[in-house]
Amino acid sequence: MGRDGPAAKAVVDGDVAAMIPPILLDLQNRGQLAAGLSSFRPGRAQLLDTFKEVGTVAEVFRMSHPAKHRSILGEYAGRAAIGHTRYATCGAEDARYAQPFERHHGRLWKWFSFAFNGNLANYTQLRRRIQTRRDYHFSLNTDTEIIMHTLAYRLRGDRPPGLREVMASLARSFDGAYNIVFLDALGRMMVARDGLGFRPLSWATQGRLFAAASESVALSNLGFTEIHSLQPGEAAIIEKGRLRFERFARPRRHAHCFFEWVYFSNVASTMDGSSVYMARAQSGRRLAELEDRKIDSSCIVVPVPDTAKAAADAFAYQLGVPCVEGLIRNRYIGRTFIQPDSVRGRSAKGKYTPIPAVLEGKRVFLIEDSIVRSTTLMTLAEAIRRRGGAREIHVRVACPPIVSPCFYGIDMSTLGELFAPKFVNAHYDGRPGDAKLARMAAALGVDSLRYLAVEDLGPCIGIDGGSLCLGCVSGKYPTVCGNQLLRAARRNLARGKGGRTYESGGAP
Repeated sequence: MGRDGPAAKAVVDGDVAAMIPPILLDLQNRGQLAAGLSSFRPGRAQLLDTFKEVGTVAEVFRMSHPAKHRSILGEYAGRAAIGHTRYATCGAEDARYAQPFERHHGRLWKWFSFAFNGNLANYTQLRRRIQTRRDYHFSLNTDTEIIMHTLAYRLRGDRPPGLREVMASLARSFDGAYNIVFLDALGRMMVARDGLGFRPLSWATQGRLFAAASESVALSNLGFTEIHSLQPGEAAIIEKGRLRFERFARPRRHAHCFFEWVYFSNVASTMDGSSVYMARAQSGRRLAELEDRKIDSSCIVVPVPDTAKAAADAFAYQLGVPCVEGLIRNRYIGRTFIQPDSVRGRSAKGKYTPIPAVLEGKRVFLIEDSIVRSTTLMTLAEAIRRRGGAREIHVRVACPPIVSPCFYGIDMSTLGELFAPKFVNAHYDGRPGDAKLARMAAALGVDSLRYLAVEDLGPCIGIDGGSLCLGCVSGKYPTVCGNQLLRAARRNLARGKGGRTYESGGAP
């Protein structure tokens, strides 16, 4: 799984592990730091076996070298398999942090592998609680290891516990986002979505084949036609060749991460019944309705490729302004937002090339999906003006200002790294005033700046705003620990510590 993208496949007979790399390729947008798979095959000495490395999916599975690719798939063939692409919100950039995580044991139900998408907001408390038990040791700085130890503890005993009961016990302990795919040496598989439904999770069947993935596009590209969203607090469990769905957490309010629609997910995906493309297009139409600048023949609309294109097209159509490609993206750099801090700034500078023939002398309406740290946008604004020759730059953002950290799996975990809190105080009401926007525009090096309002998110996405997690744009979180972490972040920022509150883990 992943916001990493987790993925799972199972079939009664035959090999499904070969289907994992294509699924993970469609989830590469969710993580490009590492990839891996675990497979189950009866009769093999390693009933459960795991292959994972640092790198993109194509690099890890040697997809440009057919013989090596076939060799890997042959060695790890199995009738059930899970996979993952890693996007690190914390932890080192090495193979130890790559998922799936596998735990060996002589008892088959205690020998398991799992992958995880999300972040545990109560990571610190869980780690301390486990360390109070005798002779526990942690070798990694990630909440994925917390989940592994917790699963191992819940699987103790002389008889295999029910997987629904295992997930129910985890739900009572965990605060935060935790989509989990699980596979054990008995051949049991489980795909579970946390009770608030922070991260998306889709599933489908085709005959005797079951598949699940973080995004619907990964399943539709494999030929599945009837694709469903797993409900929050629900687990799909396969035992002895039979699929069943069980609720492990009581129904509560939902808290779907709005940022999945704004930026993170593939534009071709549909999540919880709402199309990513349509949500982005509607946000562009809404921005056009709010536009107060004079429109003339020198105006052009330029999207920041690629996640802002749907919003830019709709914005331009609504205003009757040409939407043009004034920026060309280097396809080999990847998504700078999900890259580690050590390379993000350098990558942003080489990611886009402005086209002077398109931009020179124009009043550019630059459409961006969001502004988090402002690294990319400040670099872009300078390039569009100095290298592209634009006369004016008016930035329109298809997202409200990011004013608070995310504690549930998006890598923006400190107040100090965010752009908007330097201008918008703790009493932010969802729509900055003109004076604040002018100061923010000046800091970015642009002529004007407008954002979508918080109250616009629900209507644009097509989901009731009360069912969305809006913590990073409102400072109000759907869990107890999220609100505690924000208070700690504000204290730390006041003390000059950058607003960091904890070291979280898992690959999304």
